[in-house]
Amino acid sequence: MRQTGRQSRRPERRTPPTAAELARVHERTLADAAARELVLPESPGPGTPGRLEPRPEIGDSWARLRRLGLDPDTGASTVLLGPAELEQRRRSSGLDNVMPVLRETLLEPVGQAPLILAIADAEGHVLWQEGERGLRRSADRIGFVTGARWIEETVGTNGIGVALRAQRPMHVHSAEHYLRSHHTWTCVAAPVHDPTTGRLVGAINLSGPAHNVRPYLLQLTATAARLAETELRAHRLEALNRLRTLAAPLLARVGGPALVVDAAGWTAASAGLPPQSRLRIPSEGWVPAAVHWVPGLGECVLEPLADGWLVRPVRPTGADGSGTVTAERAEGARLRLDLRRPDRPELSVRGAADSWSHPVSPRHAELLLLLATAREGSTAAQLAEALFGDAGRTVTVRAELSRLRRYLGGLLAHRPYRFADSVLVTVEGPADPLDLLPSSTAPAVRRLRAELVAGLVRLPGAAAPVPSPRHGARPPVPGDDPGDDPDAPYPPTDSTPTNHASTGSAVTNTPPASGSCAPQPPASSAANWASVGPQSRSASAETSA
Repeated sequence: MRQTGRQSRRPERRTPPTAAELARVHERTLADAAARELVLPESPGPGTPGRLEPRPEIGDSWARLRRLGLDPDTGASTVLLGPAELEQRRRSSGLDNVMPVLRETLLEPVGQAPLILAIADAEGHVLWQEGERGLRRSADRIGFVTGARWIEETVGTNGIGVALRAQRPMHVHSAEHYLRSHHTWTCVAAPVHDPTTGRLVGAINLSGPAHNVRPYLLQLTATAARLAETELRAHRLEALNRLRTLAAPLLARVGGPALVVDAAGWTAASAGLPPQSRLRIPSEGWVPAAVHWVPGLGECVLEPLADGWLVRPVRPTGADGSGTVTAERAEGARLRLDLRRPDRPELSVRGAADSWSHPVSPRHAELLLLLATAREGSTAAQLAEALFGDAGRTVTVRAELSRLRRYLGGLLAHRPYRFADSVLVTVEGPADPLDLLPSSTAPAVRRLRAELVAGLVRLPGAAAPVPSPRHGARPPVPGDDPGDDPDAPYPPTDSTPTNHASTGSAVTNTPPASGSCAPQPPASSAANWASVGPQSRSASAETSA
């Protein structure tokens, strides 16, 4: 049969790049950045056909370190932990209980292979370092020792730093390291989370010579991290069982509905209340003997009990469910998404019933950010495209939004998915836009970082674009919106005054302050967010009265 056409798409490369190829990519990327005096990070889109480019996670890390001004030849100085602080961090991390099983899992199976096992805490401090003696001497020369803080800001792109930042298993091979002195190494790392709270507690790392890389090490390290989390869960279950033994006779004497929960909010025992597996404890914690509003229970009096809390509702739950508050009411509610800490996104709500705040997962933080920047709403397919680059992954999106609705209730509308019109939304971003949800590789989030760096857009509730303070950001001038008030309304979205009295958005427009070089970019207009997040239903202005 005669061929009538010719394939225009080149086959994907199936073999990983060699160390020499990675070294050329490293040198070319740094040289190109210096020549262009790079302002924006690399585009998340495809590169030049046939040209080897760094992986997205590695490219983002390099761009961030260049903006920090880290020298790829020297790095930055670091201070080692003292013996007392090192021991205290070992105990507080909880990883000291799982070290025996980690040694058996990671060091014994590889036999005499030249590998180093390192365990770091959530802040990147190396708490334990064990392995082949000769290789450890080589690691000493690059500062990879017990007590050192192995994060990107000081030692460049590395396995521990990238895994903690991305919060997923990562492999950094040879010249993917930012510092040239690390190009002879390969390292794999996987984060470890507290299974009861979801809090990041540390990372497990295996390092060795780059020429001796083994493809199974990443899977082995990820499996060891899951095993460590299983061990942590077992220790927590033992503590919960001890609390349950103590709680049973106490609840019998209370004489009313009550719960006993551990420090993380997991229920040990209950009496006279619908069963709940866990109560959401606010980020700022609970104050003993004070009345708190607890999602799902309403107003409760809290009393400390051993390693947990005795929770007693002020108004007992009636047979008709009148005493239960199951969802936050949307009228007059204010929602704040705090993304200033890259490792701990937090959601706060001030509503008609009361206020509460607690950390959210990275996936929920991505969804909340996309919903906040597309107030007119998005379909499940649009959100899937923004999160995964695949509009077909709607089942995953709907499942995550269903979980969000369990504690957002009426604040989250659907068809399309959006925040209720009366909800005031504020997003607090980090000082450096490249620190905005650094673990996210969602196409929309990566584009948003680039737009924020360029000063083309700003986050909802922000008074100005979120520029890096290291790169000549315009200082605030008189007349700028403060932007740090969680109750502040949305900033201007266009040049026409809009009345939002009926929706509660309270959007007003303020003329540019005198001395301002240029008018401020809009916060979340449909035109500007079209290239950042999921497409809005229409290109019209914000919802008016």
